[in-house]
Amino acid sequence: MSRTTRARAPFVALAALAASVALATPASAHVEVEAEGARALAQNVEISFDAESPTAGITKLEVILPSGITPADVAFKEGPKGWAFTTTARGYVVTGPAVTAGKDAAYAVIVRQLPDAKSLAFKTLQTYSDGRVDRWIELEQSHGGGHGNSAPLLELKPAAAGATPVPATTAPTATAAPTTAAPSTPAPTTSSAAAPSPTADDKVAKESKAEETSPNVGLVIGGLVVLIAAAAGTWWWLRRKGADS
Repeated sequence: MSRTTRARAPFVALAALAASVALATPASAHVEVEAEGARALAQNVEISFDAESPTAGITKLEVILPSGITPADVAFKEGPKGWAFTTTARGYVVTGPAVTAGKDAAYAVIVRQLPDAKSLAFKTLQTYSDGRVDRWIELEQSHGGGHGNSAPLLELKPAAAGATPVPATTAPTATAAPTTAAPSTPAPTTSSAAAPSPTADDKVAKESKAEETSPNVGLVIGGLVVLIAAAAGTWWWLRRKGADS
């Protein structure tokens, strides 16, 4: 070995060690999926996921569902203490307090029915307490050339004899409760219009009619007075005449 070769040897060794450490660190983290007896078109299948990292606690796992499974088909069964499950437009998220570094962030979901496929890739974004995100999204055909790591893959057995797809489900949406408007009650109305106020002409007409149909009280009283006076005069005259004779 030449002097130059011997001088370069330590640097080559250090470079190899650094490369091995760099490759070993992401490889130690993982996301796995499994389901006992999983087969195509099986219903109400429990699928378990297991994620781990030796460097930082996991705080969130976002899963992009494979074709044939909708967010409405998935229900949360169990997970780390304090973790919550929410659906998204393309899958779901489980998140909560950071899991201790080096411990598994294991959880399980129930899938209404598995699609008629040979395998299912559950692309996963894994978030850590230090803000780092691992992207487990590569498929086998990517040959490791993309950014991130291979997506967890669930192998399926052939569908059982007679198994058929169930009707598709849709995500529930919040809808306003149906309301029925109360029929409006019309304001009470009278069958005839209100009588118009009497005019001045109407009053004059009524007074004229009253004058035509009622007796003239003054004339009657005057006539009586005249008759009484005449009778009294006649009586007085006859009495005096009798006294003179």
